[in-house]
Amino acid sequence: MKPFELLKAESIDAALKSANATNSYISGGTNLVDLMKKQIDQPDGLIDLSHTLSNNIENTNNGVYLGAMTTNTAIAEHKTIKKDFPLISKAILAGASPQIRNMATAGGNLLQRTRCPYFYDTVMPCNKRKPNSGCGALNGHQRMAAIIGYSNSCVAVHPSDFCIALIALDADVDIVTQNGLQKTIAFQEFHRLPENNPVKDNNLPANAIITGIIIPNNKFGDSVSYVKIRERDSYAFALVSVAAALEIKNGKIKEARLASGGVAHKPWRWHQAENFLKDKEATQENFIKTADLIASHTKPLQHNTFKVSLLKGAIETALMECLTNSKRS
Repeated sequence: MKPFELLKAESIDAALKSANATNSYISGGTNLVDLMKKQIDQPDGLIDLSHTLSNNIENTNNGVYLGAMTTNTAIAEHKTIKKDFPLISKAILAGASPQIRNMATAGGNLLQRTRCPYFYDTVMPCNKRKPNSGCGALNGHQRMAAIIGYSNSCVAVHPSDFCIALIALDADVDIVTQNGLQKTIAFQEFHRLPENNPVKDNNLPANAIITGIIIPNNKFGDSVSYVKIRERDSYAFALVSVAAALEIKNGKIKEARLASGGVAHKPWRWHQAENFLKDKEATQENFIKTADLIASHTKPLQHNTFKVSLLKGAIETALMECLTNSKRS
């Protein structure tokens, strides 16, 4: 690991003043420290945000607010989250180990980098790590690669489980820019596709700080599900994951939310499938049609066609779980 200077910021203003192209912010550090050890990220300095950001979970008139320093464990176990936003808790508990969840923060979770093996192997070409070096995965080992939204520059996928639930629930991200302006970014617009610039994972302005996440109220209740398919049961990243939520009234679907991980460079929302389900009967037949519709929009690579079948099964399973949970509540 390259030697670095640790800068303990006592306020957001102080952190912003220390920010530059050679320094990085750090909160929990569960991803950044790994990248530093592998010499993928080599900052001259780390700006510690642990004393500058809120770690509170606050009920608001319109939903719930998560301070950026709140740990994943605190979010998943919070009574308001478990009662009113159970999809968030399910997604967080599906990812990482308890030790990681105890350290990882809400803000940092949004900024974690891909786990593509070509990104982590500094000998291999990777446009995300070294611009214009090529995408080793494009014609290499593609098992974990994207099946939608990729480009010839990058076929990596986004690793977070928490983020899949956030995009499904139409969350927003509060930030403060380096010149001190407070802004809100819709979660749908926060992450980006690789296109010709895969180095950039998201639309966060340079040196800006995430201060919190807003999750609006919803009427899904317990009619939610998070299905994650992985190579092994414990602490593995998703081959395919699905966050699903249904508002069902008199047997009909008033509103549906569907999002997936392990399929694209960003958390992926299936808007067309949601529109298809609206006002339909909540039946297995319609859930199968929804899965088929989603599968028809994918474009798997040579070595990951199996992901399409996994995705279809995960969609059907998640929707059926939503229906079962709805009948129980």
